[in-house]
Amino acid sequence: MTLTVPLDLHRETVRPEWIDYNGHMNVAYYLLAFDHATDAVLDRFGIGKAYVAAENRSLFVVDAHLTYVREVTEGTPLRFDSLLLGTDAKRLHLFHAMRHAEEGWLAATAEVMLLHVDLGTRKTCPFPPAVAAALAGQVSAHAAGPWPPQAGRAVARLDKPVR
Repeated sequence: MTLTVPLDLHRETVRPEWIDYNGHMNVAYYLLAFDHATDAVLDRFGIGKAYVAAENRSLFVVDAHLTYVREVTEGTPLRFDSLLLGTDAKRLHLFHAMRHAEEGWLAATAEVMLLHVDLGTRKTCPFPPAVAAALAGQVSAHAAGPWPPQAGRAVARLDKPVR
């Protein structure tokens, strides 16, 4: 099923071991939580863990950009809204928004680029046709909505003013 709204496939709660000496979720665990959301998207399109075992192919993250908007603390319930921003024969461009699961406010975002890889050769390879079609259909549906303002950004240079 292709949805025009973000995919709501993953939820979790901030765990005690994710909290750092500042009393909020450590930066490393944001990436871990976003990785869990990515796994949920891959499972949705049949290219997750079971696919890896059956086909000896997988997806590797080759680029990731996180933005931090509001801190989260132990026990905070999280919801991940996921958008497919683009795809081609061998790549998938994903965007996740981490939100408070009950109140809805934005905590962080992650933008990731993944490559489809043959694990035997460790080289990129095309998606299977049915997967490619499903991904392209979802990208088209998500293109009908707004582009996330955090997507496509780079880390700001120090000689540029902070806004």
